[in-house]
Amino acid sequence: MSSTHSSNGLEQGLKPRHVTMLSIAGVIGAGLFVGSGHAIAAAGPAVLLAYAAAGTLVVLVMRMLAEMAIASPDTGSFSTYADQAIGHWAGFTIGWLYWWFWVLVIPLEANAAATILHAWFPDVAIWAFTLVITLLLTVTNLFSVKNYGEFEFWFALIKVVAIIGFIILGVLAIFGFLPNSQVSGVSHLFDTQGFLPNGMGAVLAAMLTTMFSFMGTEIVTIAAAESKDPGKQISKATNSVIWRIGLFYLVSIFIVVALVPWNDSGLAQVGSYQTVLDRMGIPNAKLIVDLVVLVAVTSCLNSALYTASRMLFSLGNRGDAPAVAKITNNSGTPYWAVILSTAAAFLAVFANYVAPAAVFEFLLASSGAIALLVYLVIAVSQLRMRQKRMAVGEKIDYKMWLFPGLTYAVIVFIVGVLAIMLVQEAHRVEILATGLLSVLVVAAGLIVARRRKIERRRAVVLT
Repeated sequence: MSSTHSSNGLEQGLKPRHVTMLSIAGVIGAGLFVGSGHAIAAAGPAVLLAYAAAGTLVVLVMRMLAEMAIASPDTGSFSTYADQAIGHWAGFTIGWLYWWFWVLVIPLEANAAATILHAWFPDVAIWAFTLVITLLLTVTNLFSVKNYGEFEFWFALIKVVAIIGFIILGVLAIFGFLPNSQVSGVSHLFDTQGFLPNGMGAVLAAMLTTMFSFMGTEIVTIAAAESKDPGKQISKATNSVIWRIGLFYLVSIFIVVALVPWNDSGLAQVGSYQTVLDRMGIPNAKLIVDLVVLVAVTSCLNSALYTASRMLFSLGNRGDAPAVAKITNNSGTPYWAVILSTAAAFLAVFANYVAPAAVFEFLLASSGAIALLVYLVIAVSQLRMRQKRMAVGEKIDYKMWLFPGLTYAVIVFIVGVLAIMLVQEAHRVEILATGLLSVLVVAAGLIVARRRKIERRRAVVLT
């Protein structure tokens, strides 16, 4: 049976179950299983406020993005909408910054997966595992989008089952129904210097950490463009984002801070989930968490490859990337975009080995504030697009709540967070590095636009 292709040449090979599972668990990365321990150690039980605030921001941003994506599904997602609503320079800049973000994620996640495998098989070097994992997932992404969808479906299912299993065990422990558990009740929410032990400043700092663990929620609007009914898939995914964040993040983190004192050294050292499972008396807790984290980082690597290639494909389609990036094979896969994205990731790894440590640290810092810039661009694009659509009396099927007040509130909030990051020493380098990279990309965009104008003028003269 021949597969159908969308108007831009991509295969519409993602099934509804692929998109559904991607939307449910795409946001669950190693940051939840391991990184959450650092946030808890910093803010105490009040880390729940940080997750709730970051989660609320993501829900609102996804609502705004869905309003635009349902009206006009596109694999370039917010980059295409920024191009239309703000200007070519904005779409060009945010598209390339987003591509860069996911290109850097590829080696980081591959290294995290390789480190776990190296602990199990110490005779094999970490770099060898990194190379094999990256090449294997690159090859699967080259053939068909169905491969990405199928891999992601099973990766996501394992993550969902793991978190639901953890929540069930946590509830049993809280109510004292877990026989070998050393912990029970919810007293640790308040009994160790109170709910807010380090003040609101620590909650704000934790929010900056937790905010980046949600990056990836927007991938569903990119992936949906390669499904049969993108509008319906995006609508379903966006409507479910509230309960997904509530269940996977807030409920599971609540269980952690309820059962283990926030200042337990294990939280930051071995991770929040492993610490709690150990206290519950669950055998082989480390192995279980390592397996789930391995799946989570491999899933994140798989999504990073997919997302980077599709954004590069979209940029190529708009003339903002090398023309080869928009070439697709018979199965509708932009194989050059996949290869170029992987090659860029390998160059980043190479830089890590041959360049001074400061160079790679700068590369990592340069992606530090990209998530917030993406959210800001989505909010501004939605504001302008809605105003344009209202001006011509266009019917809007899926709307952002309380427009324009809530959209303006999100914009002010994001600008405020960026300002706070600039004055905080721990985050200043991220803002400066991302700012410098943004200026370079904007300059490149203006040069591309100028060259286009000159070419158009020449074409007019010749005709």
